Amino acid sequence: MSSQKVDVINSVSEYNALMQHETRHPLVSIVDFSKCGPVNQFRRTYGFYTVFLKDVVCGDLHYGKHSYDYQEGTLVFIAPGQIYGIVNDGAPIQPAGYALIFHSDLIKGTHLGKNISEYNFFSYDVHEALHLSEKERQVVLECFRNIRLELEQSIDKHSKALIVSNIELFLNYCMRFYDRQFATRDHINQGVIGKFEALLVEYLKSDKPKSIGFPMVSYFAGKLHLSANYFGDLIKKELGISAQEYIHNTLISIAQEQMEDTQKAISEISYDLGFRYPQHFTRLFKSKVGISPSQYKVLHHS
Repeated sequence: MSSQKVDVINSVSEYNALMQHETRHPLVSIVDFSKCGPVNQFRRTYGFYTVFLKDVVCGDLHYGKHSYDYQEGTLVFIAPGQIYGIVNDGAPIQPAGYALIFHSDLIKGTHLGKNISEYNFFSYDVHEALHLSEKERQVVLECFRNIRLELEQSIDKHSKALIVSNIELFLNYCMRFYDRQFATRDHINQGVIGKFEALLVEYLKSDKPKSIGFPMVSYFAGKLHLSANYFGDLIKKELGISAQEYIHNTLISIAQEQMEDTQKAISEISYDLGFRYPQHFTRLFKSKVGISPSQYKVLHHS
């Protein structure tokens, strides 16, 4: 797969031309795939933000072996520079659904531009897509309809603000829908959390902190086949604290066990847990426990 070339599409007008779709605005477009001809599927990277509303029955995008609980439609979010697409035999496929594409220049200097990084789902993996209920799909289509209506007007001094605010409204709905998806997949999430807890304890009680280093969120996300952002959001929604904070809490808990049960020096414990400098361990320990490691050790060995 890695050997297949990746098409680079930098501009909105370039994408529109590929899909035989009229360009009404140089920085934003809503594409209705039912009005486009068949296209060849390749791996691509875009120079703009892309949201696909896929009708999953059309089968033109593969998500691996994941099972879905919502089948009416799927939203896939792609940030500029990400590689996306499938490898097939080169036969043209008639796509189904819609695309919203917008360039970062459109939102530069706007409220959305300042806050775009808060929409973590732009860096989720494709198998972490948003699966919509029929009602949610109707909300998405209404947002797309409003953006398209605005694009069909003559551009005036209000156009940019109205288009951007409609995109922001759509993305805020998507945040709500992702919250619903996290909640309705609670049984799956609990399995992920259980595996994370086991992996973390195993990591901290092995030689990995000394050989690999301090336990990082991205390491565990990779082990669980999740993107770091999706994994972080899942942990936050389920446990109420960040994955990083959970790692810190577990690490301090294991450090306390070792101080109570062994004669190991505090510096040795800190190195064994992945800290390069004992003072960093001391600072974290004090922030979590309220006293320094040396004071804790004295209290539990008196």
